[in-house]
Amino acid sequence: MNKLNIFKFKLVNFIIQISILSLFVYIFEYKYTINFDKGISKERQVIIQFLANYIMFNANDTDGILFIYFSWFIVCLIPILSFNDYKKAYSLNLTTFFFPNYFFYIFLFRYSPNYYHSNFQIFITQTIIQGIFIVLYSIGLSLFLMKIRKLSNKTQLENLRIIEEKNTTTCPNCGTQFNSIPQYCYNCLKELTTENFIDE
Repeated sequence: MNKLNIFKFKLVNFIIQISILSLFVYIFEYKYTINFDKGISKERQVIIQFLANYIMFNANDTDGILFIYFSWFIVCLIPILSFNDYKKAYSLNLTTFFFPNYFFYIFLFRYSPNYYHSNFQIFITQTIIQGIFIVLYSIGLSLFLMKIRKLSNKTQLENLRIIEEKNTTTCPNCGTQFNSIPQYCYNCLKELTTENFIDE
C-alpha cells in the first residue's frame, strides 16, 4: 500500500469516525458546559463548543462521562475490526482523537484565555486519561481478536486435515495412495469401488 493510499484510508477512517461521533452528539443532545470569556464572538463559541462536545465532560456529570467514553468505545472499533494489526488500530484511533483535542485547545487558548487557564489542569488530565484508555483499549481488543482469529484458523485447518485424512485411501492392487475416492487407479488402471479401498 503506497503513501497516497494510506493517506486516503486514514482520511476515510477519520471522516467515518467523526461522522459517528457527530451523530451521537446530535442523537443524545450532548453539550459540554463552557463559561466563555466575555467578548468572544458567537461564531467562535459555536466552533469551540462543537469541538468540546467530542472530547470533554464535567467531572461531576456521570452521564457526560459515560457518553464520552461510550462514544469513543464505539468509534474506536472501526480500525480495530478493519485491521489484524494493533499498531494500525491505535495509531488511527489516536489520530482521530488528536484532531478535536488539538483545535479545541488552540481555539480556547486564543479566544477564551481566562477560561482556558483556569481549567487547563482539568482539561489536560481528562485528555491524557482518555488517550491512555484509547491506546489500551485499541491494543487489548486488537490482540484479543487476533488470538481469536488464530484459534479459528487453527480449528479450520484441523478440520480440513481431518477431512483430508478421511478421504485418503489406497489402491488394494498396487498400493497407490489417493487423497480422494477415484473410480480407477491411475497407476494400475484397476477399477475401484468403495468396498475394495484400503482406508489409511
